[in-house]
Amino acid sequence: MGIGRRRGAGAGAGAFGGSVGVAVVGAVTVVALAAGCSPQDSGGSRADRQGSVAERGESVMPFDLERTTHRFTATATGGVQDVVADRRGDTRQIDLIRVHLREEAEAFGRGDFGDPAAIHGADMPGLAELRAGHDRIEVRYTERTDGATLTYTTRDSALVDALHDWFAAQLGDHGAHAESGHGSR
Repeated sequence: MGIGRRRGAGAGAGAFGGSVGVAVVGAVTVVALAAGCSPQDSGGSRADRQGSVAERGESVMPFDLERTTHRFTATATGGVQDVVADRRGDTRQIDLIRVHLREEAEAFGRGDFGDPAAIHGADMPGLAELRAGHDRIEVRYTERTDGATLTYTTRDSALVDALHDWFAAQLGDHGAHAESGHGSR
């Protein structure tokens, strides 16, 4: 999908047509990769990326992204991730959120970040550091009336940074299905 647009932007007779256009597109790709973006980020639009993430999320997350919201809050010691049903009393979504986050808390505690990697890509910002340092991160699961919360706590400043990077990547990838900030509904 994004490849067609990328080719269209670099080839042709515009201001940077021909081999100069190819060189410009190549240079932009190199800069994007050096900045930590994946190859699929450098050519497609943000909407394309979010659509792909939502599709992959369906195979990992049992709840409906259109009926729930992810909320990510960076803290001085890590972060807080809430997943909540958009409609108060949507017991089906609330139950699915709770089952999933309980399982994720257990997996993350073992250093298994396979689900986020399957959704966002293995090169997701912060993911490698979280896997390597999982034994220095406490992941606590709690229920809330509209879903569940994972609280990540560590004393390792590099892991705090990795958690913040990981949260930022999820915020960007989930688009309208996510928001920054912690609060009760």
